[in-house]
Amino acid sequence: MKSGPLLHAETLTAAAFQPFGEVMEASPDARQFAINGGNTMRFHDLAQLDAGPDGRLMVSIFRGQPRTLPFEVHMMERHPHGSQAFMPLSGLPYLVVVAPPGAAPTADTLRVFLAGPQQGVNYAAGVWHHPLLALHQPCDFLVLDRDGSTPNCDEVQLPYPVLINA
Repeated sequence: MKSGPLLHAETLTAAAFQPFGEVMEASPDARQFAINGGNTMRFHDLAQLDAGPDGRLMVSIFRGQPRTLPFEVHMMERHPHGSQAFMPLSGLPYLVVVAPPGAAPTADTLRVFLAGPQQGVNYAAGVWHHPLLALHQPCDFLVLDRDGSTPNCDEVQLPYPVLINA
């Protein structure tokens, strides 16, 4: 079987991830203000959540099993009718593999990011991404995504696997 290029993880930053959606984190760059009598700092409006025309937002918890590196990426998925946001709950880093919206991804269009334990991601509608890539141990994620009458998940197999070695 032919193998593709070796990908190395980039540091997850808002600027680097912008073509794919938003990074959600309590960063100094986020709009923030005190609430609850000054007892709580609100990091406000961190992602543009999108349920699509006939959808509604739903909240779930996903428990991802750990992957070992190096890891072969064989498939990607996208949600064409709404965004999908992941916020880690387990205090551990994880990997994010993405490709731009549009035609099915190829090895040349994939990017991989190492997300810190305090960073969530919101995939914009149509952005190709790999399912959860927890590292080290099982990890829980709070997930906000679309529910509706229209199917909202497309999957494609890559022509050959791409190896990730963070």
